[in-house]
Parts: sequence; structure tokens; C-alpha cells
Amino acid sequence: MAKKKPNLDAMSDEALLDMRMCDLKLTIRDTPLEQRIEQLNGELLHRGLKFRPHCWLSEEWFSPDGIPGIAIPFYLAHPRLMRLERKQLLEVEGGTQEWCMKILRHEAGHAIDTAFRLRRKASYRKVFGKPSAPYPEYYQPQPSSRDYVHHLEMWYAQAHPLEDFAETFAVWLRPGSRWRTRYRDWPAIKKLQTVDTYMKSINGTKPPVQSRITADPLSRIRKTLRTHYARKREHYELDYPSIYDNDLRRLFSTDPAHKRNPTAAAFLSRVRGELRRSVARWTGEYSYSIDQVVQEMIERCRELKLRVGGPQDELKRDAMILVAVRTTNFLHEGRHRVAV
Repeated sequence: MAKKKPNLDAMSDEALLDMRMCDLKLTIRDTPLEQRIEQLNGELLHRGLKFRPHCWLSEEWFSPDGIPGIAIPFYLAHPRLMRLERKQLLEVEGGTQEWCMKILRHEAGHAIDTAFRLRRKASYRKVFGKPSAPYPEYYQPQPSSRDYVHHLEMWYAQAHPLEDFAETFAVWLRPGSRWRTRYRDWPAIKKLQTVDTYMKSINGTKPPVQSRITADPLSRIRKTLRTHYARKREHYELDYPSIYDNDLRRLFSTDPAHKRNPTAAAFLSRVRGELRRSVARWTGEYSYSIDQVVQEMIERCRELKLRVGGPQDELKRDAMILVAVRTTNFLHEGRHRVAV
């Protein structure tokens, strides 16, 4: 006998974390995802493309090799699970209309690549690189490069030739993107022109690959949400530069005159959420990873017995600058690794 659909709204976080993913009994139907997929299909139709990627719920965003469809993370199908996602990872990837559409356009790029076997073209390999290149576990972005379009955060087009194509397609597809003007003086314009040529060549034609198979559908994933989130957090704890003691001593104080002031650790803990959100917005970094940097600062401030020694508004601003500068310097020096 089929299990009854659980009342997720009535469950505590602990109870949810102990649930197997297959027992969530989620569907795309009658959720905001349904309308967003319809919007994607409308954008493809407007471009004259006779292609509609099939979509299903899974563990995360992806478009599998050989399958011209899109897997969408399960939490986007229920607001209770979106709240849990935010608590566990501090952000909800694709949780807004705009963000979700950006990712859907990107994944549609992978799906249309598969559907029309575009990566087999010699020009694809020449312009984007070898699709057969191994996927790295991490990549090192070059933020100043103009060889790639900017669409998803963290310069994701630089991760792999297949991601480069998908990102370029997403920029090409977005209504009102004005890509010809924005990228006119960038080497990346060649990639956009190549995508434009490909899309004109398949305009109104049916794709040769029409498989409706799904990969790793939610209904077959038996691990618990607790295990899922433990693995996600481990994956996104990226390498960061250590926060140097001298920087913290300049920001806070060891002067006995300030011994009655709040501790630096308590101050950083209070503004932690604001620091994380602001630096994530400035740098495009993962919120969870930035939070690890702030945690490192808090722990080191506690060890150094630092206290607040100046106006707290100024301290908050300077703390934001310290985290942001450390992060962006690390990126531009080319040593930063981003998890794929």
C-alpha cells in the first residue's frame, strides 16, 4: 500500500531531517515551478525552438549526459523545505523567480546541447573547448577574463567547456539581454555568435534525441535529508585564506581600557548574518562558505581576547570590508577553488 503523503508543514526540523528523500512525496504540479517551466518553454518558443526539456525533481540542479531534460532540486517544490534548506545551507539556490529562471535557462542550454548533439560539431570544440575534458572537482576562476559571458555567479562559464556553452546559451536566451551590445568588445562575443548560428540552424526542427528518461528522480533516493545536508556542507567548505591576527587586532582592541566593552566574538556573532549577506552580494561567493570565514574570525577573536574598541557602525563596515577584501583578493590571485 502506498504511503500517505506527509504533512511537511507540521513537522519539526529534526523530524524532517530524519525523513528519506523518497518519502517526501513531492511533485512539480501546482507549485511555482510549474509556472517557471512554462515561462522557460515560452522563451524557447519565442526563439523559434521546437524543443521542450522535460523536468523532474531530484537532489540538486543538473541536466544528465544523454538526457535532454532538467533535474530540479526537491526543496523548490515546497516552502517548508525551502525554509529547511536556508537553515542548513544559509541560502536557497534558485529560490526566487529571477534566480530560478537563470538556472533553468542554464540547464536548458545543457539539454538543448544534448537534444541536438551540438557538442559533436568541430566548431563547438574550437570555440568552447573539448566537451570530453574531465570535470574538475574544483576550478579557479579568473574574474577579469572577458573570454566568457557572465550569467550565474562565480564565473561559472569557466568551470568546463560544457558549462561555458550552457552559460552562453542562457545569456543568448534571456529576453532583453542585449548581448550584442553588452559583449561587443569582448572575445566572448564569438561564443554568443556561435550559439546564435546554431540556434538558427535548428529553428523549427525536432531534436534527434527525444529521450524522456529521468536520472536520480527523488522517488528513488533513499538517503535521509540529514545525510544529504551533511554531504552538501562538506562539499562547499572551500579553501580560504586564514584571517591574519594583525588584521583582527587592527579592527578590535586588547587595550585594558576597553575591558568592559562587548567582546569582538559577541559583536561578530550579532552581525554575522548581515556580514554574510553583504559579502555574498558583493563577491558572488557561497553564503555557507563565507559563514565559515566569519566563524573563523569569531573563534580567533575569542582566542585573542579581543574587544570592541570603537563605534560599532564603523566596526561593522570595516568587518564587511575585511571579509570581502580577503575573499576578492584570493579570487583575483587565482588560488581560489570553487566547488563544481
